[in-house]
Amino acid sequence: MPIRVELHCHTDASPDSLLNISQLLETCRRKRIDKIAITDHNTIRNALLAQRIAPRQIIIGEEILTRQGELLAFFVQEEIPPGLDAQHVIAELRKQGAFISVSHPFDPLRKGHWQKTELEKIIGEVDAIEVFNARCLSDRYNRQASAFAAQHKLLGTVGSDAHTAGEIGTAYHLMEDFETPEQFRAALQNSKKHTRLALPWVHLFSRYAQWKKSSRIA
Repeated sequence: MPIRVELHCHTDASPDSLLNISQLLETCRRKRIDKIAITDHNTIRNALLAQRIAPRQIIIGEEILTRQGELLAFFVQEEIPPGLDAQHVIAELRKQGAFISVSHPFDPLRKGHWQKTELEKIIGEVDAIEVFNARCLSDRYNRQASAFAAQHKLLGTVGSDAHTAGEIGTAYHLMEDFETPEQFRAALQNSKKHTRLALPWVHLFSRYAQWKKSSRIA
């Protein structure tokens, strides 16, 4: 029986989210999300903690800021620090057996967006392109990503890029169950994508989270 899989979600381990693990798991239960990749910015800390609570539900992921743009990795075993060259990061992820996608590559409003020339340098080294990100303010950025993936015969992932409980499940895959990266790849090829854009004001929650965390430090 197909399951619902959310592949891009942040928790309070990311600087721009206040979503804790308990809230995330309860929201997944309520919204019938069967598996979810926790892809915090440059850390797998909360993903590891959540997997101990729900081992079959949590995919350990990480959104990694490289010098060229952001990468979205699933089945991560060891945390990758930010600021490294993209090809070096990809090589390290390959050693771990991770599945590699590219986050919102053509959204110029994101810190981690890619220049097309840089993206073309790594197309033979990644597994997929994020072809729909619910937080894009314009769907044309998603269409560009989808066209790029099709042109280069790459798989496409979709994700809510959720930073709040309300965003979880905005974009997800309906696919066969899996346990390993290889099974995930096979299931992804035949998955059905369910997508809708988040409302633009969700970005204000991220700004608030950043402000609240910085005010605690101050």
